[in-house]
Amino acid sequence: MFARLFEPTAVAHAHCDIPCGIYDPTPAKIAADTVAKMVEKIGALDPKATDFTTRGTFARMIAVKEEHAQICKKELEILWSDYFKPEHLEKFPKLHDTFWKAAKLCSKNKQSVDAQAAADLQAAVKEISDMFYATKK
Repeated sequence: MFARLFEPTAVAHAHCDIPCGIYDPTPAKIAADTVAKMVEKIGALDPKATDFTTRGTFARMIAVKEEHAQICKKELEILWSDYFKPEHLEKFPKLHDTFWKAAKLCSKNKQSVDAQAAADLQAAVKEISDMFYATKK
């Protein structure tokens, strides 16, 4: 009974507010690539198939696509809010706009099965990744 007083009432999730200094755009890239691969695989399914195996495969691919679009958004938001600093904005004046558009692309990829939106997300993540690695030089 006494131990329950010390149990948290809510669980908080964070990358690292210490700060740990460990940041990398690779998880966002993998997530964006997964979104694109799922869109490709969904497009390859027979649209007239009504068997349960194909329908189940379709449902799982949609779930994975949406999950990875959300992972991508989370990873980008960590970089945007925790890693990039005002001095980076001076070097990359379009930094905020680039992140904002990438986050919107994550949402678009959750909402639809769109090869162009998936490719645009991959390109946006690459642009952010390039900015990130340029700050490491």
